[in-house]
Amino acid sequence: MSLIILLGIVLMQMEHAKQLSLENLLLGVIPILIASFAYPLGNRKMMDACEGRVDAYQRVLGMTLASLPFWLLLSLYGLLTVGLPSVGQSIQSLMVALFSGVIATSLFFMATDMVRGDMKKLAAVEATQSMEVFFTITGEIVILSISLPTLLSWFGIFIVILGMVLQSYVSNRKEEGLNMK
Repeated sequence: MSLIILLGIVLMQMEHAKQLSLENLLLGVIPILIASFAYPLGNRKMMDACEGRVDAYQRVLGMTLASLPFWLLLSLYGLLTVGLPSVGQSIQSLMVALFSGVIATSLFFMATDMVRGDMKKLAAVEATQSMEVFFTITGEIVILSISLPTLLSWFGIFIVILGMVLQSYVSNRKEEGLNMK
């Protein structure tokens, strides 16, 4: 399913690919490919490991602390290769951290807590993440005044959303198969 998501990303970025080197393209695609399955798996692992002893906010904190060494290394790499971020980049990063990292993740974790015993409902909740792509594009158009995506980019967005829904569905089927054994 991750390959379907990757195909959608490639279609979305096709117009820009002419201006990018293979290295830059891979630096954009590989993290998205990893995140497309690492985030739901990390959430499920935290739910299993904590066995309902922590709430959504504590899980957000736990996942943040667990990933902190990676972010510190990535920040150090950026500092050494590019330098300090601009004020605008820092403000944008703060907004993403607040809206996506704190608010959206907390709401998502609350929803997964509500359905943690029902794999079909859990898959449905996880599939709602696919709409993040649409809302991000809409926000960029409205707030940042970017141009509308091309028809090819819209098709890529649809493929990404479809891939995320299918990824959730397939992981649900695998969980059901494991629980039946």
